[in-house]
Amino acid sequence: MTHEEQLIRQIQKGRRECLDELIELYYPAILRYCLWHMPDAESAQDATQETFLKLVRFIGRYEHRGQFKAFLYRIAANTCTDIRRRLPSPEPFTDELGSVICRPESGYQEAEDRQLLAAAFAILQDEQRELILLRYGQELTLREIAVLTAQPLRTVQTKLNRAMKKMRAYLESSSS
Repeated sequence: MTHEEQLIRQIQKGRRECLDELIELYYPAILRYCLWHMPDAESAQDATQETFLKLVRFIGRYEHRGQFKAFLYRIAANTCTDIRRRLPSPEPFTDELGSVICRPESGYQEAEDRQLLAAAFAILQDEQRELILLRYGQELTLREIAVLTAQPLRTVQTKLNRAMKKMRAYLESSSS
């Protein structure tokens, strides 16, 4: 039994102090995820808080089958979608994306790389962007992404490969 599974079982038995540890474990990753999907940092923090409030509400019904991370990301994705519908600006906060995925050495080169990466990222369809973020930004496994998106594993692999090829082609054409 994993530590995560032990925490979930303890929470379901009523030990709420274990909830703090579970939240601490996932809070930074969920905040990063929300930053990519929300128009500003404040909205992302609100979405993160709401994600964990929903987790508290649903944890009693959760059956641990090794897919907690996918369960939590599904809550976060739905929360971000709900909040974005209420906000005037639907554009995601992509400045954070460049700083997390791309970590070059120099300041000027970093800014240039961020712009290029943001442009390559922008040409992708929403579903492709989501797959890239989940796999490389959040470091979810393909199996976790398949569970999260309710798609077969091979479909996720194919769509992710197509998205990467599309970004690669854009980056190669921009650098020549």
